[in-house]
Amino acid sequence: MSGARIVVIGTGYVGLTTGACLAALGHQVTCVDVDDVKVARLAAGRVDILEPGLEELVTRGLAARRLRFVVGSRDAVAGAGAVYLCVPTPMGAGGAADLRAVEAVIAEIADILPAGCAVVTKSTVPVGTAQRIRALLGRDDVPVVANPEFLREGTAVEDFMHPDRIVVGSDDESAARRIADLYRDLSAPSVVTDAASAELVKYAANCFLAMKLSYVNAIAELCDRLGADIVSVTEGMGYDRRIGRSFLKPGPGWGGSCLPKDTHALVQVAESVGFDFSLLTAAIVENIAQRDRIVAKIAGAVGGSLAGARIGVLGLAFKAGTNDLRDSPALSVTAMLAAHGAEVTAYDPAVREALPGMTVVDDPYQVAKDADAIVVLTEWAEFTKLDWGYTADLMQGDGVVDTRNLLEPRTIMDAGLSYVGLGRSRPARVALRS
Repeated sequence: MSGARIVVIGTGYVGLTTGACLAALGHQVTCVDVDDVKVARLAAGRVDILEPGLEELVTRGLAARRLRFVVGSRDAVAGAGAVYLCVPTPMGAGGAADLRAVEAVIAEIADILPAGCAVVTKSTVPVGTAQRIRALLGRDDVPVVANPEFLREGTAVEDFMHPDRIVVGSDDESAARRIADLYRDLSAPSVVTDAASAELVKYAANCFLAMKLSYVNAIAELCDRLGADIVSVTEGMGYDRRIGRSFLKPGPGWGGSCLPKDTHALVQVAESVGFDFSLLTAAIVENIAQRDRIVAKIAGAVGGSLAGARIGVLGLAFKAGTNDLRDSPALSVTAMLAAHGAEVTAYDPAVREALPGMTVVDDPYQVAKDADAIVVLTEWAEFTKLDWGYTADLMQGDGVVDTRNLLEPRTIMDAGLSYVGLGRSRPARVALRS
Protein backbone atom coordinates (compact mmCIF):
# COMPACT_ATOMS: atom_id res chain seq x y z
CA MET A 1 0.00 0.00 0.00
CA SER A 2 2.59 2.53 -1.07
CA GLY A 3 1.20 6.06 -0.76
CA ALA A 4 -2.01 4.74 0.80
CA ARG A 5 -4.83 7.06 1.81
CA ILE A 6 -5.08 6.83 5.58
CA VAL A 7 -7.42 8.51 8.04
CA VAL A 8 -6.36 8.80 11.70
CA ILE A 9 -9.23 9.58 14.06
CA GLY A 10 -7.98 11.28 17.20
CA THR A 11 -5.01 13.65 17.48
CA GLY A 12 -3.85 12.90 20.99
CA TYR A 13 -0.44 11.51 21.81
CA VAL A 14 -0.90 8.25 19.87
CA GLY A 15 -2.96 9.64 17.01
CA LEU A 16 -0.76 12.62 16.23
CA THR A 17 2.43 10.55 16.37
CA THR A 18 0.86 7.84 14.19
CA GLY A 19 -0.42 10.32 11.62
CA ALA A 20 2.79 12.32 11.37
CA CYS A 21 4.97 9.22 11.11
CA LEU A 22 2.77 7.52 8.51
CA ALA A 23 2.96 10.71 6.45
CA ALA A 24 6.75 10.63 6.81
CA LEU A 25 6.65 7.11 5.35
CA GLY A 26 5.05 8.54 2.21
CA HIS A 27 1.35 7.93 2.83
CA GLN A 28 -1.43 10.48 2.41
CA VAL A 29 -2.77 11.06 5.92
CA THR A 30 -5.80 12.94 7.17
CA CYS A 31 -5.96 13.43 10.94
CA VAL A 32 -9.40 14.02 12.43
CA ASP A 33 -10.45 15.56 15.73
CA VAL A 34 -13.64 17.02 17.21
CA ASP A 35 -11.83 20.04 18.70
CA ASP A 36 -11.83 22.75 16.05
CA VAL A 37 -9.36 24.93 17.98
CA LYS A 38 -6.90 22.06 18.25
CA VAL A 39 -7.32 21.22 14.55
CA ALA A 40 -6.63 24.84 13.60
CA ARG A 41 -3.46 24.89 15.69
CA LEU A 42 -2.22 21.62 14.20
CA ALA A 43 -3.02 22.77 10.68
CA ALA A 44 -0.75 25.75 11.39
CA GLY A 45 1.99 23.42 12.57
CA ARG A 46 1.57 24.18 16.27
CA VAL A 47 2.00 21.08 18.43
CA ASP A 48 1.20 21.33 22.13
CA ILE A 49 2.44 17.84 23.01
CA LEU A 50 6.04 17.84 24.24
CA GLU A 51 7.58 15.05 22.18
CA PRO A 52 11.03 15.25 20.53
CA GLY A 53 10.83 15.40 16.74
CA LEU A 54 7.03 15.44 16.53
CA GLU A 55 6.54 19.09 15.66
CA GLU A 56 9.20 18.84 12.96
CA LEU A 57 7.43 15.81 11.41
CA VAL A 58 4.10 17.64 11.45
CA THR A 59 5.67 20.68 9.79
CA ARG A 60 7.30 18.56 7.08
CA GLY A 61 4.12 16.59 6.48
CA LEU A 62 2.10 19.77 6.05
CA ALA A 63 4.69 21.29 3.71
CA ALA A 64 4.77 18.12 1.58
CA ARG A 65 0.95 18.04 1.49
CA ARG A 66 0.97 14.48 2.81
CA LEU A 67 -0.61 15.50 6.11
CA ARG A 68 -3.73 17.49 6.83
CA PHE A 69 -6.02 18.09 9.81
CA VAL A 70 -9.81 18.31 9.69
CA VAL A 71 -12.82 18.41 11.97
CA GLY A 72 -15.31 15.55 11.66
CA SER A 73 -14.90 11.97 10.51
CA ARG A 74 -17.62 11.36 7.93
CA ASP A 75 -16.22 13.46 5.09
CA ALA A 76 -12.66 12.42 5.89
CA VAL A 77 -13.17 8.66 5.47
CA ALA A 78 -14.49 8.84 1.92
CA GLY A 79 -12.00 7.04 -0.31
CA ALA A 80 -9.79 5.91 2.58
CA GLY A 81 -7.88 2.63 2.39
CA ALA A 82 -7.47 2.44 6.18
CA VAL A 83 -9.04 4.24 9.13
CA TYR A 84 -6.99 4.23 12.34
CA LEU A 85 -8.87 4.56 15.62
CA CYS A 86 -6.68 6.54 18.02
CA VAL A 87 -9.31 7.76 20.45
CA PRO A 88 -9.08 7.60 24.26
CA THR A 89 -9.83 4.31 26.01
CA PRO A 90 -9.56 5.41 29.64
CA MET A 91 -10.06 3.28 32.71
CA GLY A 92 -13.75 2.87 33.35
CA ALA A 93 -15.80 1.51 36.22
CA GLY A 94 -14.09 -1.37 38.00
CA GLY A 95 -10.89 -0.91 35.98
CA ALA A 96 -12.24 -2.08 32.61
CA ALA A 97 -11.36 -0.04 29.51
CA ASP A 98 -14.04 2.49 28.54
CA LEU A 99 -14.76 1.95 24.83
CA ARG A 100 -17.45 4.57 24.41
CA ALA A 101 -15.25 6.79 22.22
CA VAL A 102 -14.43 3.84 19.94
CA GLU A 103 -18.09 2.87 19.69
CA ALA A 104 -19.13 6.47 18.96
CA VAL A 105 -16.69 6.69 16.03
CA ILE A 106 -17.90 3.39 14.58
CA ALA A 107 -21.51 4.55 14.85
CA GLU A 108 -20.59 7.74 13.01
CA ILE A 109 -18.73 6.21 10.07
CA ALA A 110 -20.07 2.66 9.66
CA ASP A 111 -22.42 3.41 6.78
CA ILE A 112 -20.00 5.60 4.83
CA LEU A 113 -16.80 3.54 4.94
CA PRO A 114 -15.65 2.45 1.47
CA ALA A 115 -15.83 -1.27 0.79
CA GLY A 116 -12.50 -2.89 1.61
CA CYS A 117 -11.39 -0.05 3.87
CA ALA A 118 -9.69 -1.53 6.95
CA VAL A 119 -10.71 -0.25 10.38
CA VAL A 120 -7.53 -0.36 12.46
CA THR A 121 -7.47 -0.19 16.26
CA LYS A 122 -4.35 1.65 17.39
CA SER A 123 -5.73 2.58 20.80
CA THR A 124 -5.17 -0.02 23.50
CA VAL A 125 -8.36 -2.06 23.59
CA PRO A 126 -9.43 -5.24 25.43
CA VAL A 127 -9.23 -8.63 23.79
CA GLY A 128 -12.41 -9.12 21.78
CA THR A 129 -12.73 -5.49 20.66
CA ALA A 130 -12.13 -6.30 16.99
CA GLN A 131 -14.97 -8.80 17.13
CA ARG A 132 -17.18 -6.21 18.82
CA ILE A 133 -16.34 -3.59 16.17
CA ARG A 134 -17.24 -6.04 13.40
CA ALA A 135 -20.61 -6.55 15.04
CA LEU A 136 -21.16 -2.79 15.38
CA LEU A 137 -20.17 -2.21 11.74
CA GLY A 138 -22.58 -4.85 10.51
CA ARG A 139 -20.60 -5.09 7.27
CA ASP A 140 -18.75 -8.04 5.77
CA ASP A 141 -16.89 -5.83 3.31
CA VAL A 142 -14.99 -3.82 5.97
CA PRO A 143 -12.23 -5.79 7.74
CA VAL A 144 -11.12 -4.94 11.30
CA VAL A 145 -7.42 -5.03 12.14
CA ALA A 146 -5.66 -4.76 15.50
CA ASN A 147 -2.34 -2.89 15.25
CA PRO A 148 -1.27 -2.00 18.80
CA GLU A 149 1.18 0.83 19.41
CA PHE A 150 4.32 0.49 21.52
CA LEU A 151 5.22 4.16 21.87
CA ARG A 152 7.00 5.52 24.91
CA GLU A 153 6.41 9.13 25.77
CA GLY A 154 9.59 11.09 25.23
CA THR A 155 10.79 8.72 22.48
CA ALA A 156 7.56 8.17 20.52
CA VAL A 157 8.83 9.27 17.11
CA GLU A 158 11.99 7.19 17.53
CA ASP A 159 9.91 4.20 18.65
CA PHE A 160 7.59 4.49 15.64
CA MET A 161 10.33 4.89 13.05
CA HIS A 162 12.67 2.31 14.63
CA PRO A 163 10.35 -0.22 16.30
CA ASP A 164 11.34 -3.44 18.03
CA ARG A 165 8.48 -5.16 16.21
CA ILE A 166 5.26 -4.50 14.33
CA VAL A 167 2.21 -6.44 15.47
CA VAL A 168 -0.81 -6.74 13.18
CA GLY A 169 -3.76 -9.02 13.77
CA SER A 170 -7.03 -9.74 12.01
CA ASP A 171 -9.30 -12.64 11.30
CA ASP A 172 -8.95 -11.48 7.67
CA GLU A 173 -5.33 -12.40 6.94
CA SER A 174 -5.18 -10.44 3.69
CA ALA A 175 -6.27 -7.28 5.51
CA ALA A 176 -3.67 -7.86 8.23
CA ARG A 177 -0.92 -8.21 5.64
CA ARG A 178 -2.15 -5.12 3.82
CA ILE A 179 -1.79 -3.06 6.99
CA ALA A 180 1.59 -4.64 7.78
CA ASP A 181 2.71 -3.53 4.33
CA LEU A 182 2.22 0.11 5.33
CA TYR A 183 5.34 -0.28 7.48
CA ARG A 184 7.48 -2.13 4.96
CA ASP A 185 10.09 0.66 4.83
CA LEU A 186 10.77 0.18 8.54
CA SER A 187 13.46 -2.30 9.49
CA ALA A 188 11.61 -4.39 12.05
CA PRO A 189 10.21 -7.91 12.36
CA SER A 190 6.46 -8.25 11.83
CA VAL A 191 4.11 -10.47 13.78
CA VAL A 192 0.98 -11.12 11.70
CA THR A 193 -1.61 -13.02 13.68
CA ASP A 194 -5.30 -13.13 14.62
CA ALA A 195 -7.04 -10.13 16.15
CA ALA A 196 -7.36 -11.51 19.70
CA SER A 197 -3.66 -12.37 19.90
CA ALA A 198 -2.62 -8.94 18.63
CA GLU A 199 -4.88 -7.25 21.16
CA LEU A 200 -3.42 -9.34 23.98
CA VAL A 201 0.20 -8.61 22.96
CA LYS A 202 -0.09 -4.97 24.06
CA TYR A 203 -1.57 -5.82 27.45
CA ALA A 204 0.84 -8.68 28.00
CA ALA A 205 3.85 -6.45 27.25
CA ASN A 206 2.77 -3.45 29.33
CA CYS A 207 1.70 -5.54 32.30
CA PHE A 208 4.99 -7.46 32.25
CA LEU A 209 6.85 -4.14 32.41
CA ALA A 210 4.65 -2.98 35.29
CA MET A 211 5.40 -6.16 37.21
CA LYS A 212 9.11 -5.72 36.52
CA LEU A 213 9.00 -2.18 37.94
CA SER A 214 7.07 -3.28 41.02
CA TYR A 215 9.62 -6.05 41.51
CA VAL A 216 12.62 -3.74 41.37
CA ASN A 217 10.93 -1.29 43.76
CA ALA A 218 10.45 -4.16 46.21
CA ILE A 219 14.11 -5.18 45.79
CA ALA A 220 15.16 -1.58 46.47
CA GLU A 221 13.22 -1.67 49.74
CA LEU A 222 15.01 -4.90 50.66
CA CYS A 223 18.33 -3.20 49.88
CA ASP A 224 17.47 -0.43 52.35
CA ARG A 225 16.62 -2.94 55.04
CA LEU A 226 19.55 -5.27 54.40
CA GLY A 227 22.27 -2.68 53.80
CA ALA A 228 22.74 -3.50 50.11
CA ASP A 229 23.03 -1.10 47.16
CA ILE A 230 20.34 -1.32 44.48
CA VAL A 231 22.70 0.11 41.84
CA SER A 232 25.05 -2.85 42.27
CA VAL A 233 22.18 -5.32 42.53
CA THR A 234 20.49 -4.19 39.31
CA GLU A 235 23.82 -4.01 37.50
CA GLY A 236 24.42 -7.62 38.43
CA MET A 237 20.91 -8.55 37.29
CA GLY A 238 21.09 -6.59 34.04
CA TYR A 239 24.00 -8.55 32.63
CA ASP A 240 21.73 -11.59 32.57
CA ARG A 241 20.37 -11.64 29.01
CA ARG A 242 17.20 -13.34 30.21
CA ILE A 243 16.44 -10.28 32.35
CA GLY A 244 18.03 -7.32 30.55
CA ARG A 245 18.82 -3.85 31.85
CA SER A 246 15.63 -1.99 30.99
CA PHE A 247 12.98 -1.23 33.62
CA LEU A 248 15.39 -2.02 36.46
CA LYS A 249 15.46 1.45 38.01
CA PRO A 250 13.44 1.99 41.18
CA GLY A 251 11.18 5.00 41.45
CA PRO A 252 8.14 6.47 43.17
CA GLY A 253 5.84 3.99 41.42
CA TRP A 254 4.80 3.51 37.83
CA GLY A 255 2.21 5.75 36.24
CA GLY A 256 1.44 7.57 33.02
CA SER A 257 -1.32 7.07 30.50
CA CYS A 258 -0.74 3.34 29.88
CA LEU A 259 0.47 1.12 32.71
CA PRO A 260 -2.18 1.97 35.34
CA LYS A 261 -5.14 1.51 33.01
CA ASP A 262 -3.67 -1.48 31.17
CA THR A 263 -2.92 -3.43 34.34
CA HIS A 264 -6.42 -2.88 35.70
CA ALA A 265 -7.96 -3.67 32.32
CA LEU A 266 -6.11 -6.99 32.02
CA VAL A 267 -7.20 -7.97 35.53
CA GLN A 268 -10.78 -7.28 34.44
CA VAL A 269 -10.34 -9.27 31.23
CA ALA A 270 -8.93 -12.18 33.23
CA GLU A 271 -11.83 -12.05 35.68
CA SER A 272 -14.31 -12.08 32.79
CA VAL A 273 -13.06 -15.54 31.80
CA GLY A 274 -12.81 -16.84 35.36
CA PHE A 275 -9.04 -16.42 35.86
CA ASP A 276 -7.64 -14.92 39.07
CA PHE A 277 -4.57 -13.02 37.85
CA SER A 278 -3.13 -12.71 41.36
CA LEU A 279 0.40 -12.09 40.08
CA LEU A 280 -0.67 -8.92 38.28
CA THR A 281 -2.91 -7.85 41.15
CA ALA A 282 0.07 -8.09 43.50
CA ALA A 283 2.07 -5.77 41.21
CA ILE A 284 -0.73 -3.18 41.41
CA VAL A 285 -0.85 -3.46 45.22
CA GLU A 286 2.94 -3.13 45.39
CA ASN A 287 2.78 0.02 43.26
CA ILE A 288 0.40 1.65 45.73
CA ALA A 289 2.58 0.58 48.64
CA GLN A 290 5.62 2.16 46.96
CA ARG A 291 4.07 5.60 47.21
CA ASP A 292 3.38 5.06 50.90
CA ARG A 293 7.03 4.12 51.37
CA ILE A 294 8.16 7.26 49.53
CA VAL A 295 6.06 9.48 51.79
CA ALA A 296 7.46 7.68 54.84
CA LYS A 297 11.02 8.41 53.61
CA ILE A 298 10.16 12.08 53.18
CA ALA A 299 8.64 12.20 56.66
CA GLY A 300 11.81 10.64 58.03
CA ALA A 301 13.91 13.30 56.29
CA VAL A 302 12.07 16.07 58.18
CA GLY A 303 12.10 14.42 61.60
CA GLY A 304 9.04 12.21 61.42
CA SER A 305 6.09 14.56 61.00
CA LEU A 306 5.01 16.22 57.75
CA ALA A 307 2.55 18.58 59.44
CA GLY A 308 3.75 22.10 58.66
CA ALA A 309 6.87 20.84 56.87
CA ARG A 310 8.05 22.77 53.83
CA ILE A 311 8.76 20.33 51.02
CA GLY A 312 10.40 21.36 47.75
CA VAL A 313 9.52 19.05 44.86
CA LEU A 314 11.60 18.66 41.71
CA GLY A 315 9.57 17.08 38.91
CA LEU A 316 5.84 16.65 38.33
CA ALA A 317 5.51 14.98 34.90
CA PHE A 318 5.22 11.20 35.05
CA LYS A 319 8.59 10.90 33.27
CA ALA A 320 11.30 13.20 31.97
CA GLY A 321 10.98 14.50 28.43
CA THR A 322 7.20 14.94 28.58
CA ASN A 323 4.63 17.37 29.93
CA ASP A 324 2.17 14.56 30.62
CA LEU A 325 0.67 14.59 34.11
CA ARG A 326 -1.75 11.71 33.61
CA ASP A 327 -1.49 9.29 36.53
CA SER A 328 1.86 10.80 37.43
CA PRO A 329 3.31 9.18 40.58
CA ALA A 330 4.72 12.61 41.40
CA LEU A 331 1.20 14.01 41.72
CA SER A 332 0.13 11.07 43.87
CA VAL A 333 3.05 11.69 46.24
CA THR A 334 2.51 15.45 46.40
CA ALA A 335 -1.19 14.91 47.13
CA MET A 336 -0.27 12.59 50.00
CA LEU A 337 2.22 15.15 51.34
CA ALA A 338 -0.44 17.86 51.27
CA ALA A 339 -2.91 15.51 52.98
CA HIS A 340 -0.37 15.07 55.80
CA GLY A 341 -0.19 18.83 56.25
CA ALA A 342 2.98 19.61 54.30
CA GLU A 343 3.45 22.84 52.39
CA VAL A 344 4.55 21.83 48.88
CA THR A 345 6.40 24.01 46.38
CA ALA A 346 7.15 22.31 43.05
CA TYR A 347 9.12 22.87 39.86
CA ASP A 348 9.06 20.98 36.57
CA PRO A 349 10.70 22.30 33.37
CA ALA A 350 7.69 21.23 31.28
CA VAL A 351 4.85 22.17 33.64
CA ARG A 352 3.75 25.73 34.23
CA GLU A 353 0.08 25.28 35.08
CA ALA A 354 -1.34 25.80 38.55
CA LEU A 355 -2.03 22.53 40.35
CA PRO A 356 -4.09 21.84 43.47
CA GLY A 357 -2.33 21.28 46.79
CA MET A 358 0.94 22.99 45.85
CA THR A 359 2.63 26.11 44.58
CA VAL A 360 4.19 25.64 41.13
CA VAL A 361 7.22 27.86 40.45
CA ASP A 362 9.36 28.50 37.36
CA ASP A 363 12.81 28.26 38.96
CA PRO A 364 14.21 25.09 40.57
CA TYR A 365 15.98 27.09 43.26
CA GLN A 366 12.67 28.54 44.42
CA VAL A 367 11.63 25.14 45.73
CA ALA A 368 14.67 25.17 48.02
CA LYS A 369 13.90 28.47 49.73
CA ASP A 370 13.27 27.69 53.43
CA ALA A 371 12.56 24.04 52.54
CA ASP A 372 12.88 21.38 55.21
CA ALA A 373 13.55 18.81 52.50
CA ILE A 374 13.80 18.55 48.73
CA VAL A 375 12.30 15.58 46.88
CA VAL A 376 13.24 14.51 43.34
CA LEU A 377 10.18 12.88 41.75
CA THR A 378 10.93 13.06 38.00
CA GLU A 379 14.27 12.19 36.42
CA TRP A 380 14.98 15.44 34.54
CA ALA A 381 18.72 15.63 33.73
CA GLU A 382 18.85 19.32 34.63
CA PHE A 383 18.44 18.45 38.29
CA THR A 384 21.87 16.82 38.25
CA LYS A 385 23.37 20.17 37.21
CA LEU A 386 21.97 22.25 40.06
CA ASP A 387 24.37 24.04 42.37
CA TRP A 388 23.72 21.96 45.46
CA GLY A 389 25.93 24.13 47.66
CA TYR A 390 23.77 27.13 46.80
CA THR A 391 20.67 24.99 47.23
CA ALA A 392 21.81 24.00 50.74
CA ASP A 393 22.23 27.68 51.64
CA LEU A 394 18.62 28.37 50.64
CA MET A 395 17.18 25.50 52.69
CA GLN A 396 16.28 25.53 56.35
CA GLY A 397 16.53 21.73 56.60
CA ASP A 398 19.07 19.34 55.11
CA GLY A 399 17.11 16.44 53.62
CA VAL A 400 17.28 15.43 49.95
CA VAL A 401 15.08 12.48 49.03
CA ASP A 402 15.98 11.20 45.59
CA THR A 403 13.16 8.87 44.51
CA ARG A 404 14.76 8.32 41.09
CA ASN A 405 18.36 7.70 42.24
CA LEU A 406 19.18 10.46 39.79
CA LEU A 407 21.68 12.42 41.85
CA GLU A 408 25.21 11.51 42.86
CA PRO A 409 25.05 10.92 46.64
CA ARG A 410 28.57 12.25 47.24
CA THR A 411 27.68 15.54 45.49
CA ILE A 412 24.72 16.02 47.82
CA MET A 413 26.65 15.08 50.95
CA ASP A 414 29.62 17.28 50.02
CA ALA A 415 27.14 20.19 49.95
CA GLY A 416 26.38 19.44 53.61
CA LEU A 417 23.05 17.80 52.90
CA SER A 418 21.68 14.40 53.87
CA TYR A 419 21.00 12.07 50.94
CA VAL A 420 18.19 9.50 50.92
CA GLY A 421 17.79 7.38 47.80
CA LEU A 422 15.94 4.16 47.06
CA GLY A 423 17.90 1.07 47.99
CA ARG A 424 20.99 3.22 48.60
CA SER A 425 21.41 2.80 52.34
CA ARG A 426 25.16 2.25 52.07
CA PRO A 427 26.14 5.59 50.48
CA ALA A 428 23.64 7.43 52.68
CA ARG A 429 25.26 6.30 55.94
CA VAL A 430 28.08 8.83 55.82
CA ALA A 431 26.02 11.98 55.29
CA LEU A 432 27.91 15.16 56.11
CA ARG A 433 26.55 18.33 57.64
CA SER A 434 28.56 21.41 58.48
